[in-house]
Amino acid sequence: MAPVLVIVGPPGAGKTTAAREVADRLGVAFRDTDADVEAAAGVSVADIFVEHGEARFRSLERAAVAAALAEHDGVLAVGGGAVLDADTRASLTGRPVAFLDVGIKDAASRIGFNRDRPLLLGNPRAQWIRLMEQRRTFYEQVAATTVSTDDRTPDEVADDLVAWVRA
Repeated sequence: MAPVLVIVGPPGAGKTTAAREVADRLGVAFRDTDADVEAAAGVSVADIFVEHGEARFRSLERAAVAAALAEHDGVLAVGGGAVLDADTRASLTGRPVAFLDVGIKDAASRIGFNRDRPLLLGNPRAQWIRLMEQRRTFYEQVAATTVSTDDRTPDEVADDLVAWVRA
């Protein structure tokens, strides 16, 4: 069993929205590893960061991604920082992974930089840019395809992803 599509990308790329839409169009299940982490911990991602720190969150995330890759045969949205872990990157390599790329302008308009995003505290725009500088190479490394979500609707992004999965 393996996902038909795995979606990676930064906060604000539209991973969850795209994954839900693609899963619906393909008639398969949708799964989000951030939701899996929250279910396992019994608290929100933001609360895990505050109460237990980033290292604990990354450990839970690593386990959630590994489980989802082994158990899920639908569309999987992976948390934006999961690619920071070398074992996770190795597990994603060679799979049908799409990197949803987005610029700061579109990311800001989608997430507003005012929600529960613990890694974007302080100066959210500067933090987001720093995250992308750290992660871009990893997203590109694991991705079999890249889809820009800048100035595009979720339906347009889903069109590209569905076409890629079916090709």
